[in-house]
Amino acid sequence: MPSGPWMPRIATISPRRTSFRPQAGNRTFVPCAGRMAFHDFSRKGRIDGMPWDPRIQALVDRYPVLRAVGNTPLVPVDVLRRELPDVEVFAKMESLNPGGSLKDRPVLRMLLGALDDGQLKPGKTVLDSSSGNAGIAYAMIGRIIGVPVEIVIPNNASAERKKRMLAHGATLTFTDALLGYDEALREVRRRYEADPDHYFFCDQYSNQDNWRAHYETTAVEILQQTGGRITHVVVGVGTGGTLTGLGRRLKEHDPAIRLVCVIPEAFPGVEGLKPLGRAEDIVPAILDEMLIDERVPVSVDEAYRMCVRLAGAGLFVGQSSGAYMAGVERIARRLGGGRFVTLFNDIGERYFSTRLWD
Repeated sequence: MPSGPWMPRIATISPRRTSFRPQAGNRTFVPCAGRMAFHDFSRKGRIDGMPWDPRIQALVDRYPVLRAVGNTPLVPVDVLRRELPDVEVFAKMESLNPGGSLKDRPVLRMLLGALDDGQLKPGKTVLDSSSGNAGIAYAMIGRIIGVPVEIVIPNNASAERKKRMLAHGATLTFTDALLGYDEALREVRRRYEADPDHYFFCDQYSNQDNWRAHYETTAVEILQQTGGRITHVVVGVGTGGTLTGLGRRLKEHDPAIRLVCVIPEAFPGVEGLKPLGRAEDIVPAILDEMLIDERVPVSVDEAYRMCVRLAGAGLFVGQSSGAYMAGVERIARRLGGGRFVTLFNDIGERYFSTRLWD
């Protein structure tokens, strides 16, 4: 059973199996000689249900459109297969969430948790900073549950993201991209401190419900969809919620799983990912750096090239997804084998206005 000071309330996962036998009808054969030959997809690549905290599930039932969040397929990614036949790679297709990204999961849990415990009161405006995807999730879910939303966002966020937030009625405040994403973090705090009675400051960088969303749902889905057979998980840091939630849950299942963190350059950077390591970098409060086994630097040009390569294989993903896959390739080439899981955070169409597809 899971354990730890965070006291999770999730569905129990069966113990890790040491032998695997194909069963007709619910597994997809992956042709690789002699190792990890069968991938444990459930039918249609989905699982049966989201193991939300019961208090969150009760509110999801009140707003049933939110049931569309989560349960994303885990799909094989074969762009490395020809050169690295002993490497298996699988990606969670998070673009299939209704807001179009991974961020629907933590934002749902943060806002519904705030409704449940009374922090989000009638008349309050939800306030937070975002590079775009969380802002879309805030705007969409805020509209569904009937609360206004204000987002502080760098002015170099893609036009597609800005338009989606505005379509859901959010108010946007822009910061200078040359000052980095951390300027949005500073500005959102200034706005909250200037008028605390007006805002519910969700503060996704320190909100414990952020990482719990991934601990309870994303990680549990991955364990069910892979049968717990994973050697590496490759992700990055935006708020730290994904890495912390996945890392805690997956390492409880198997401490030998390696957690690899993709680190982008500071500028121009990769939308959605934070650089770490410089003295001036703001480290998210919820990020558990002790979980990280290895850090891999990835440039925006490497991320772009991988996005183009994935598009050629039929997977049309955004910048951070390309960066994650570039990190997978770096580790896979060094090791020559392994079973990797990563996340495809959003879809490539969200970046038509950037130079990604030029």
